[in-house]
Amino acid sequence: MNFMKNNLANAFTLANLFSGSIGVIHLIHGDYQVTAICIILSLILDFFDGFVARAMKSNSELGVQLDSLADMVSFGLLPGIAMFKALEPFGSELLGINLPFELKYLGLFITLFSCLRLAIFNLDEEQKYYFKGLNTPSNTILMFGLYYAYLEHKSFSILFESPGFLLILTILLSWLLISPIKMISMKFKSMKLEDNHPKIALVIGIVLLLSFFGIAGIPLAIMYYILISLIFQKQLI
Repeated sequence: MNFMKNNLANAFTLANLFSGSIGVIHLIHGDYQVTAICIILSLILDFFDGFVARAMKSNSELGVQLDSLADMVSFGLLPGIAMFKALEPFGSELLGINLPFELKYLGLFITLFSCLRLAIFNLDEEQKYYFKGLNTPSNTILMFGLYYAYLEHKSFSILFESPGFLLILTILLSWLLISPIKMISMKFKSMKLEDNHPKIALVIGIVLLLSFFGIAGIPLAIMYYILISLIFQKQLI
């Protein structure tokens, strides 16, 4: 019984890693719908590993480290591979210049900065009720959401038909991951209405975006999340 109690949360974490690994494999092979399903599963499992650990009071240093290692694949490697795939058609040419390497490898900078962000998060004791910088799951939803919306509906085509815009997006996402900007977390410090205006504004806005824009509303929801976090900086403590 104690073994199950101590390791149930870790089982959810490993399931997250398994789902993320499958998502990466299918992304490499161009099966984007399976990857989308795997991301959703990883998000659900990532939520429940923490929920189960808190509910069963089985938090451990092993669980903390395991969670970051799983997230490194599901929400670190996967978005980097998504940018890798987006840059792949452009070869080594940028602004009419043939570079000595293919542009697609620069997409992996998202993976490098995801790793850096996870390491910083593990050492930072401030981020209890807010995130500092864009969290890796949100970054994955934004990157893959943009790519998936482009592949399925040709949304955001201005981004994906220009290597320059994709490289700018790579730099922006990499910076956001380790930026000092406070981002809203759904952990509640207080149940008072006035203390949760940022969360309320976030939920209402996301529901409206998804209702109006469908699949294209998914990356827009993360952009809105960043915007609302910027607006409510002083309330995020």
